[in-house]
Amino acid sequence: MGLLNGTAEVAGRTEFAISEYADAIVGGGFPGIMTATPRLRRSLLDAYLQRVVDRDLPDLGFTVRRPETLRRWMAAYAAASSTTTAYSRLLDAATGGDGTQPAKTTTIAYRDHLSQLWLLDPIPGWLPANNAISRLQQAPKHQLADPALAARLLRLSADSLLGSVGAHMAGPLFESLVALGVRVMAQAAEARVSHLRLLGGDREVDLIVEGVDGRIVGVEVKLSPEVTARDVRHLVWLRDRLPDRVADLVVVTTGTTAYRRSDGVAVVPLALLGP
Repeated sequence: MGLLNGTAEVAGRTEFAISEYADAIVGGGFPGIMTATPRLRRSLLDAYLQRVVDRDLPDLGFTVRRPETLRRWMAAYAAASSTTTAYSRLLDAATGGDGTQPAKTTTIAYRDHLSQLWLLDPIPGWLPANNAISRLQQAPKHQLADPALAARLLRLSADSLLGSVGAHMAGPLFESLVALGVRVMAQAAEARVSHLRLLGGDREVDLIVEGVDGRIVGVEVKLSPEVTARDVRHLVWLRDRLPDRVADLVVVTTGTTAYRRSDGVAVVPLALLGP
């Protein structure tokens, strides 16, 4: 990633529109699935999720006694995508219509086994070696391995993400899509990805990409194509706190043009974000 070297040239235009990002969210990145027709793709994703319950978890030695309860918990986790919602709240959200609720020990087992299967892929809280920032929260940011899985668990299509039914999940799942791409690029650069959040939520940075030399790139994700001073305030704060460590700052958007703001923050449409 040129951003990690502080040498990224920020320029270019894309014709990608918000509707195409919605398609990318529900399409996912699984080879053999993402290129299928929408109907077949949904069936394949559903079959993948069902296989996790019916075969993959038992293969790990975990017996799913109440598959419908596990499915509810997975849907609650999907609804918490790109947040640090407490696991206790996920437990509450998994309560069935008959009032039944999975035991805490059961949901811990869900989390651990689904993470082993790489179905859950949470982003850890950032904790730098020489911590110059106090009150850092270490709670992970919830993410599934692919935003398409979250969309299927929540029964959301590209159209519903763009309409009133799924509008509340468009931003979180767009962040999931960005996180997936950033993680792939970071792995190629031997970098690791985390997120930054102070206790109380006073300051947040969606993604922190840390290179092998300890330099970092702060990444904010905005569904809106427009970026204002308010959108970059936490990035600018991070640079002010760690001027020697911040290699670059970037806001990833759904806009059409990549450019650098007067404050030095890069604004890059997701379609133009590359290594």
